[in-house]
Amino acid sequence: MAVSAKPSGEDGLQGSGPSEEKQFRSLSGEPVRELYTPADLPAGIGAHPPGEDPIGEPGSYPFTRGIHSSMYRGRLWTMRQFAGFGTSEETNERFHYLLEHGQTGLSTAFDMPSLMGHDSDSPRSLGEVGREGVAVDTLDDMQTLFSGIDLGEVSVSMTINAPAAIMLAFYVAAAEAGGDGAGGRVGPEQLSGTIQADILKEYIAQKEWCFPIDPAMRLCGDMIEWCTRRMPRWHPISISGYHIREAGSTAQQELAFTLKDGLTYVEQAVQRGLDVDDFAPRLSFFFNAQIDFFEEIAKYRAARRIWARELRHTFAAKDPRSWQMRFHTQTAGVSLTAQQPLNNIVRTAIEALAGVLGGTQSLHTNSYDEALALPTEDAVTIALRTQQIIAHETGVTNTVDPLGGSYFLESLTDQMEERAYEYFKKIDELGGMVPAVKLNYPQREIADAAFQLQQEIDGRERVVVGVNQYLASDEEPIPTLRVDPALERKQIGRLQAARANRDGAAVERSLAALRKHAAHSDHNLMEPLLDCARAHASEGEIIESLQQVFGDYTETPVF
Repeated sequence: MAVSAKPSGEDGLQGSGPSEEKQFRSLSGEPVRELYTPADLPAGIGAHPPGEDPIGEPGSYPFTRGIHSSMYRGRLWTMRQFAGFGTSEETNERFHYLLEHGQTGLSTAFDMPSLMGHDSDSPRSLGEVGREGVAVDTLDDMQTLFSGIDLGEVSVSMTINAPAAIMLAFYVAAAEAGGDGAGGRVGPEQLSGTIQADILKEYIAQKEWCFPIDPAMRLCGDMIEWCTRRMPRWHPISISGYHIREAGSTAQQELAFTLKDGLTYVEQAVQRGLDVDDFAPRLSFFFNAQIDFFEEIAKYRAARRIWARELRHTFAAKDPRSWQMRFHTQTAGVSLTAQQPLNNIVRTAIEALAGVLGGTQSLHTNSYDEALALPTEDAVTIALRTQQIIAHETGVTNTVDPLGGSYFLESLTDQMEERAYEYFKKIDELGGMVPAVKLNYPQREIADAAFQLQQEIDGRERVVVGVNQYLASDEEPIPTLRVDPALERKQIGRLQAARANRDGAAVERSLAALRKHAAHSDHNLMEPLLDCARAHASEGEIIESLQQVFGDYTETPVF
């Protein structure tokens, strides 16, 4: 959490007095009343269509209480720890470590050059190679990354957006070249997992892009269309509110902007001629789990209900699977503090519990040292054990939606839904999400919310333990992971060796063909990208070829 505060040696809360003198508000600033009663339960009015039970039953429309009737009694969520650093060899070792310790899915973190579309030997990559994730420049790196892992059996998530289509091409080509852990071919139809690919939230929040908005949206649509036809077990996009929240949004903004992004991708795919029921069941979402426990659970419930309604009524989806929102949750990195970092174990446990009680399908728990560095193996193990303790010791998985019917929670869910539709209306008035992003509307809303929260922390109106209250003057530093600078030189050497050993003429032919297809807006670019991957073209070379056609992008700053 990027926080600052006036030093204080005092213990206890500021302004603690009679409850009627103190304003109680959620993390997002919404007033919280002293008591909630049956009168606060949703009545099926307002945003709810006539006759719709807004709470319903688990596994039934509108899925407020969860998308499966038995939820975790039938199957636990996927425990998917985010991992990646250094070169593909180091991250492959971490993947094997996690699988050996009970992780049930892999989640890949890429380094900053890979996220931005730069090769490791680019001048722009200096000092960043392998520091925040794994460096992947070519097909060779992708093959090494998953060496010894059966890609037909393990679900894989990749968190990458602007170059997502390129990384998907690398992944498919790596599986084709020998992805069963023993060198045997695994076809695209056998691969299961998710690639993030949510480009709208990059312009809104995370700010990692390679192209202008319109061609970037085209690439996203190409992936959805290609995966619909070739990768039936793959989720071609994970519509991500996580980074919107990390940028400082409120829970309501995270909900509204994320869902509106998702509905925009659905609209684009339908306009391409795809049947909504052919692709909607494999769209997935990625939400943040912040520290305000009940607000987060309400957010997940409202998200499922809104998605179900919009897919069923606005897009006329007939398949109930199209109405079901499937989502991954990650605990809030922005909530972690560099001060008293062991406190972050508690924060992460509470946030993870919110994700579970909110009905997530997979979960990543942050390590306690992530405000300081990439996590150590010990910190990662504690983070994974946190999920396992919730799953096996707390009893929260024994019954479905144990908080369902709570007067407070159902009222919060209804309020969350209303706020989302208020934002939908404003965005529609601007012409839709793409025009709204170009006008910097969501960016301004998030910036204002982040500024407001920071003022509250600086003014000690909102307590952050160990930061502006309950300080410790004798903190001992904890061991942190150090990424060896030699790994950058090692990765650059790998890239240069790959270039030296490939057929240069074949690379040039594949890149020329890619540019030719990119110049025609009705050509799907996934097959040309696969040809580039198989020829061992690098990520940076592919990006530069596309930029010759699409151009690049510079954000217009707003204040």
